Amino acid sequence: MGTPIDCHVHPSTAEYLQGSIGPYMEDLCLHFRLDIPVRTVDEMAADYDGMRGVLLAWDAETATGRPPVTNDWVADVCRRYPERFIPFASVDPWKGEAAVAEARRAVRDLGMKGFKFQQAAMAFVPSDERFSPLWEEIASLGVPCLFHVGTTGMGAGTPGGSGFQLDFVRPIHVDAVAARFPTLTIICAHPAFPWQLEMNAIALHKANVYTDLSGWAPRYFPPELVREVGGRLQDKTLFGTDYPFILPERWLREFSDLGLSEAVTEKVLWGNAERLLGL
Repeated sequence: MGTPIDCHVHPSTAEYLQGSIGPYMEDLCLHFRLDIPVRTVDEMAADYDGMRGVLLAWDAETATGRPPVTNDWVADVCRRYPERFIPFASVDPWKGEAAVAEARRAVRDLGMKGFKFQQAAMAFVPSDERFSPLWEEIASLGVPCLFHVGTTGMGAGTPGGSGFQLDFVRPIHVDAVAARFPTLTIICAHPAFPWQLEMNAIALHKANVYTDLSGWAPRYFPPELVREVGGRLQDKTLFGTDYPFILPERWLREFSDLGLSEAVTEKVLWGNAERLLGL
């Protein structure tokens, strides 16, 4: 049996929960129906005993005014726990040439294995050609981009959604990036409600587009997603939780109840991620 690889892990520490997304935590806790405690790095690592997690940096500073979870911080945690965590960087696309330079530094100097973007929080459309130099740079570095798709818990249930716009996270905007940059590997994070069929079509159409299953407890996965994961998308789907909002134990337990074959389960839990990340 292989080691499960959770491809969507946010820090459960103060840097992220109190710093980067602090003003939105109450909304997120209501959305996920959880009381989410702040953990130390050591406690977070203990939660991944027997697993590996892709640990995500975060930089939405221009749009939110909140401090980032820096690439250096994530790289340091991953150096402390190399058997538990795999580092993914983040750059704020609105920082222009500085973002491109930071992307280069993150991979070449810090050893980051990919990039995370949350378009609603960052307030940008990936297909906007102003951001093409960033996608060109990341493609040249040979690492994947993880884009958020589907609705978000940030601002959920508040007047005006606290200003977060859902159009930013529609999958079709990522499709344009995949078409223009065929050597760029793209992972679309989360079941893509309310655009799940659109997301299925994009992942089937573009060889360089994958999906992760984070952000939803598996018991709530839409049937059109489960059907494709068990069939045509079984080689393009990755295990992900959205930790600490969904914990690995719950996700794995509910995923085992979906009735997928052992071969598909092994691909989703570790095989596809091992191949995609070169592990």
